[in-house]
Amino acid sequence: MKPTIYDIARLAGVSTATVSKVLNNTGRISEKTRERVTRIMDDLNYRPNMLASAMKGKSTYQIAFFIPDIDNPIYAQFVKHIEVRGQELGYNVVLCSTDNDPVKEERHVTLLRQRRVDGFIIASKFKNEELLKELIRDDVPVALFAHERADLSVDSITVDDYMGGYMATEYLHRLGHRRIGVVGEDSISAVERIRGYKNAHETAGIPFKEDLIVIGGSTYQGGEEAAARLLDRPDRPSAIFGCNDVLAIGVLQAAKARGIPVPDELSVIGFDDTPLCALVTPKLSSVSMPVSELGKHVTDTIIRKIEQADAPKQRIRMLPGLSIRESTAKL
Repeated sequence: MKPTIYDIARLAGVSTATVSKVLNNTGRISEKTRERVTRIMDDLNYRPNMLASAMKGKSTYQIAFFIPDIDNPIYAQFVKHIEVRGQELGYNVVLCSTDNDPVKEERHVTLLRQRRVDGFIIASKFKNEELLKELIRDDVPVALFAHERADLSVDSITVDDYMGGYMATEYLHRLGHRRIGVVGEDSISAVERIRGYKNAHETAGIPFKEDLIVIGGSTYQGGEEAAARLLDRPDRPSAIFGCNDVLAIGVLQAAKARGIPVPDELSVIGFDDTPLCALVTPKLSSVSMPVSELGKHVTDTIIRKIEQADAPKQRIRMLPGLSIRESTAKL
């Protein structure tokens, strides 16, 4: 069996990203490490992908788009608009779903850097923190999408998650709801959306309880399980804000399983305004995003970074809206 880049990394005691740097003669690594990796490659008679080597120093006109969860339909919408804009500008888009797995993130990055991909669009939370910082340190063109990082010098394009959470909560307040639950996930976007939820309560002078905020998984089942913890309480909330549409649909499923009519006894609102909102029963109210504009801006940003390495960093934050349907009603 031919040795792989993972074999080299394991024997050298380094990451696959470091091996990739040696292969491509890029990045900042010590001469001692470079010599150790090179010696192991020679001992194993390892030969890197010749296509990647042949393309060294040349643009491949390819952009990698990293998403954390291919099951979330919002990413399908983003892909469509990013791909269309990329093709208009002469670039192809390579989609990589990481399942929120830092090992998968590293494998994808290593392979794509070997293939000389020109830049990376990274959507939502990137679990492999050190790898992300390494890309930025190595001056690899990177644009964060659907989240931002104030602590990193990197371009970012996102909707205002805080304002979206604030708007959803304020709308429920206007309907007369005071006990509003939240179903969230472990993501930077959800943290901001929940912050908006809390501040909307504070602005309105309406108290809220931390135990009405439940963080669970990112799937429909995760949303349903998190909602169950709220709906099985004797003092259950009269409304629930799902931090994305997938979680909010999980809330609808949990309510249906318990015979709780929506919106008569429970109002539910999501976030993203995906096509699923119009397909479920009742149709789901949701915080909407300017999906097309977001896709265009992030594609323009990464291509400008690829073609102009000294282009100034941008932090673009776009405003959300509300799409009101059948799942919310006055208390």
